[in-house]
Amino acid sequence: MRVLLLKEIRGFFSSLTGYIVIIVFLLLNSLFMWVFPGDLNVLDSGYASLDTFFTMAPWIFLFLVPAITMRSFAEEKRSGTLEFLLTKPLTDLQIIVSKFLGGLILVFLSLLPCCIYFWSVSHLGNPPGNLDTGGICGAFIGLFFLAAIYVSIGVFTSALTDNQIVSFIISVLLSFIIYVGFDYLAAIPVLQSYDTYIINLGISEHYKSIS
Repeated sequence: MRVLLLKEIRGFFSSLTGYIVIIVFLLLNSLFMWVFPGDLNVLDSGYASLDTFFTMAPWIFLFLVPAITMRSFAEEKRSGTLEFLLTKPLTDLQIIVSKFLGGLILVFLSLLPCCIYFWSVSHLGNPPGNLDTGGICGAFIGLFFLAAIYVSIGVFTSALTDNQIVSFIISVLLSFIIYVGFDYLAAIPVLQSYDTYIINLGISEHYKSIS
């Protein structure tokens, strides 16, 4: 299993996939936090917080994580290597977990450089360091778990087809439904008496509560 996991990680970084995912994630968050004017801009808001990052990151991951995972099983099927993989002394669970952990490690590596956001905003506080550190740590944990759900959905949809584009589209759709779909469903007037139960079926409410 360890060999397969290392193969997955090497597969991300032997091509441009892993680097592009990390760069795009950091670039988009940086643009919204520091460059684009508006309420999301930290400097324009006048308040030292990472709320912009934790608002934008789930939406960026909504597209980037499926791009990571769409090749997990779809590429194996297309190239005909899945049958070879199944002949190895590995259980189905070990293969699935290896694919899942490979995507999850890449997500973790994309979050690590975001510590520079914490450092920067901390020094912008008045006085410097005046941040809700506990809340920020909780939000980072929540974001990691949310991305883990995206990864699991992506690996699942990749196992359904040998077409990476189809896998990507289905994964984005399911991730969107799981993230905010239940919130919209709960807003339907006829279902408002059950809105609390419906909202708790999605992950947006849980993501917010962790932070």
